[in-house]
Amino acid sequence: MTTPPLRRPNDRPEPMLRGELVYLRPGERSDIPLFVRWLSDARTTRNLQIRSPIGEAIEERWFDQMLQHHGRERWFFVICRLVDGRPVGSLDLHDLDQINGSAGIGIAIGDPADTGQGYGTDALRVLVRFGFDELRLVRLWLDVYDENEGARRVYERLGFVHEATFRHGLFRRGRFMDVHRLGLLREEWDAGR
Repeated sequence: MTTPPLRRPNDRPEPMLRGELVYLRPGERSDIPLFVRWLSDARTTRNLQIRSPIGEAIEERWFDQMLQHHGRERWFFVICRLVDGRPVGSLDLHDLDQINGSAGIGIAIGDPADTGQGYGTDALRVLVRFGFDELRLVRLWLDVYDENEGARRVYERLGFVHEATFRHGLFRRGRFMDVHRLGLLREEWDAGR
């Protein structure tokens, strides 16, 4: 039996779910004020299904419900920068169907200043690996709004392919827009690695 290396007190633990730029950690109740700040910014929520500002009471209720389902029907994570641990967003696996081996993905980068830095792409890679390698899923899917071309390009670079269009699938800011469903199969992911 080998002895684990000694750790200095200020060493951070090695993240279990890590990429090149970010790591994923579970959400904590102490994150709620940060989530409320992110979800009250119109620039952040324009591509989410949030229609009005969210207060701490609502977010606390959501958090309690999320905790009840975490690890069963859903997995929720906070995206943190590797360099300093600062949270930059969140993502989840939802609608987990273990019989058919599929789950949906949701992602949000909280502060608009953190978009375009590669954090979301890196976090998605980590989550896809987790879904396929640890949860033994065979299909992951996500929805992207018609006007969110930048996100769609990111998803397609990661290997997601267009599966369906829900015409007039969402009513936002006084008009209907199409919602596109993109999917990724495990064998496609493995072939692209």
